[in-house]
Amino acid sequence: MIVRHTTSAVHSLPSFLIPSLQRATTITTSQHRTLHSRSAEAPVPPPLPFVPDPQTFLTLIGRKLSQHSSKFETWEQLFRLSSQQLRDLGVEPPRNRRYLLWWRDKYRRGEYGIGGDLVHVKDGVGELRVVEKEDPKQTKSTDVSGKTSLLPGMRKIIVNTPLSESVEEGEAGEGKTSQKIAAEEAEESWKRVRGFGIRGAHTIIGPYVEPVKGTDGRVARLRVKEGMWEERRGHKVDGGERRKEFNRAMRRLKEKGTLK
Repeated sequence: MIVRHTTSAVHSLPSFLIPSLQRATTITTSQHRTLHSRSAEAPVPPPLPFVPDPQTFLTLIGRKLSQHSSKFETWEQLFRLSSQQLRDLGVEPPRNRRYLLWWRDKYRRGEYGIGGDLVHVKDGVGELRVVEKEDPKQTKSTDVSGKTSLLPGMRKIIVNTPLSESVEEGEAGEGKTSQKIAAEEAEESWKRVRGFGIRGAHTIIGPYVEPVKGTDGRVARLRVKEGMWEERRGHKVDGGERRKEFNRAMRRLKEKGTLK
């Protein structure tokens, strides 16, 4: 905000205050310019396997912003445009521009919605699988020749694996792919995917999960959909905070029949 003073207002002030006002005006102007330069110089984060282009990003954050996807030719443009430039492109209403800018900052900080940590994604689809991984913190006792020994325990986690072409039901009820997922991948590369859980023995549960047939719930897929990362807007109750008490009082009077 640039501070402006009329000539008459300045002359009406004591002379010892005029230099201070001039310094305040200079500082405020420089701060205003610094904020704009920082916004323009904000780094452009790299796209993710689950978020490879502007259209997918706008689809995920919802609020019908995907209708503006054709206005962003490149990923850099999506993260470089200012609020005024977004307005010139026709991104309306203003609350949608603020929402887009807010999500851009979250994305820069590495704050993603579900699917943001997936590595293996093909055509907007990622595959989830329940695996057992050795956990040194968990131990189990085994009776060997009358003796009890402690061995590393196993824990079940949900990981992201390359998309399988077909899935068949194995003898033990475990989903097996036609390509065996590159020798089941190195166990060291297994990393737990956030936002999902396991119900019962091996059923994957979570938002937008699509179980794969023939896997007994051990394999599921996550597909890009409109509004998966959307922050839902609240709704006013009884007219909002300022009119809530008044509206409730009026409704009580109507219910009592004292107000016509």
